[in-house]
Amino acid sequence: MNSTPIQIDSASVPAHIAIIMDGNGRWARSHGMERTAGHVAGVETVRTVITAASQLGVKYLTLYAFSTENWNRPPEEVAALLHLIVVALEKETPDLVRNNVRLNVIGDVARMPAESYDSLQRSLAATSACTGLQVNLALSYSSRWEIVEAARSIAAQVASGQLKPEDVSEATVDSLLTTSGIPDPDLLIRTGGDSRVSNFLLWQIAYSELYFTPVYWPAFSTEDFLEAVADYQRRERRFGLTSDQVSGPNANIS
Repeated sequence: MNSTPIQIDSASVPAHIAIIMDGNGRWARSHGMERTAGHVAGVETVRTVITAASQLGVKYLTLYAFSTENWNRPPEEVAALLHLIVVALEKETPDLVRNNVRLNVIGDVARMPAESYDSLQRSLAATSACTGLQVNLALSYSSRWEIVEAARSIAAQVASGQLKPEDVSEATVDSLLTTSGIPDPDLLIRTGGDSRVSNFLLWQIAYSELYFTPVYWPAFSTEDFLEAVADYQRRERRFGLTSDQVSGPNANIS
């Protein structure tokens, strides 16, 4: 194992990191446990990564906690997941407040059971005055759902005469997404070994750097997180331009 400390340039820390937290069930099976045990272990990793992101100076951390497709999993697993969200929120919220971490949610949370929804609302209220890292929990979320909702809103505004079709722009769509007001992710991390984005932030990650790791989420450590950031910092972000344009004296890419 390489014991060399991971070097991070504090001047180029990604402002927004999004994470697909994958591999909980497979981690549990590899340890001879039930799948739900993997989700419980994964909560510890959430705490670890929030701490690391906050210490690095990351401004936004978006975590894919429960997708709309997850509703199709076995009912007992869905129930266990939603109950775990309640338990985790109630346990972690005091620490979030102490560490000045603000909680936000994106997704179709109206579908969530009352217990989960009410617990979520209490945590949102408790952390609303925090001014440090903002953690966006993607709950009952899918990007296609989000984009369809934005399209419906645009169609309704056009039909009512509030908006002209020729005035619809990228900014229009941005303003109608659940991430409105949040900068697009600089870095998307996916744990668990799969190399796909699974209906997550499809509009927002148009120019994000993608980082895939085989490490299952419950085993994802602070060092793994720092290595993902270090890998990001070794890349050149061109946003459709050439290397000369990006690195030249008149470069203005953030």
